[in-house]
Amino acid sequence: MVELTTNYLGIKLKNPLVVSPSPLCDNIDNIKRMEERGASAVVLHSLFEEQITLLSNELDNNLSYGTESFAEAITYFPELSDFRMGPEAYLEHIHKAKQSVSIPIMGSLNGVSKGGWIEYAKKIQQAGADALELNIYFIPTDPNMTSDYVSNMYVDLVKEIRKEVTIPLAVKIGPYFSSLPNVAKRLAEAGANALVFFNRFYQPDFDLDNLEVTPHINLSSSNTLLLRLRWVAILYGKINIDFAITGGVHTAEDVVKSMMAGAKVAMMTSALLKYGIPHLSTILKKLEQWLAEHEYDSIEVMQGSMSQKSVTEPTAFERANYMHALTRYTAGS
Repeated sequence: MVELTTNYLGIKLKNPLVVSPSPLCDNIDNIKRMEERGASAVVLHSLFEEQITLLSNELDNNLSYGTESFAEAITYFPELSDFRMGPEAYLEHIHKAKQSVSIPIMGSLNGVSKGGWIEYAKKIQQAGADALELNIYFIPTDPNMTSDYVSNMYVDLVKEIRKEVTIPLAVKIGPYFSSLPNVAKRLAEAGANALVFFNRFYQPDFDLDNLEVTPHINLSSSNTLLLRLRWVAILYGKINIDFAITGGVHTAEDVVKSMMAGAKVAMMTSALLKYGIPHLSTILKKLEQWLAEHEYDSIEVMQGSMSQKSVTEPTAFERANYMHALTRYTAGS
């Protein structure tokens, strides 16, 4: 019998399939179905900093950096009615989810500044969440804002939240840092228990008829996974922290690759939006089959087996891979 358990954030999970935030997680019945179909944990949709800011009528200095006034800055925010669930309803949702299922339920905060919203980190813990995922989503647009300023903002935010909560803390970041390994190391030292690679920076589109900038979302594909695999494989064993991969996990093979890179869990959203919650069962069955066919006794034995420190050609994750890819490509092939 293949052993599928894995340890993530100090929590023993029955398998590495974790549902990441999406509208599907708004519904308690959906969360029950996720558990029935094999999900080992669920990360609820994010509570946004802007929701709390609008309610408290305050702006943190970091959030308003580069704006001329509070009145101008506030016009950039969505209306409160645009959010699916208010802060208090979100906390109640955590409580209900915990009562409804036995798998871990993880809360999520989406923001970047150190305002009064950090208080909600404590409230999420008090509501019964097994862990907190901090989704730091920030686009630096001011030419005077240095890379050090940005990375320090991330680290300081994690330090402040770590002071407020005792539950495990995962930090979800993007890949756009001058030195991602250094930022990852500093976040671990600041108190993060796991890093989630990566959040997706959705690109706006132009509406040429109305001359407006419009939101635009493309669901991920398995190709999206490659960037995540590379960085987890590079950092595995170099930083004492758990890694999770999110973005591009659609198949059992994607889960296997994530584990071999060094991740403890593989998170999915787009695949469930495309194929439905029952897709969890399909992936889980095929995952068991793959491990059995390739004579792996457990998930844990394969974790990190294809990381940079484990492969015979570790430079494949660096410039060598870039050169080989270019020199081997044939036009029209």
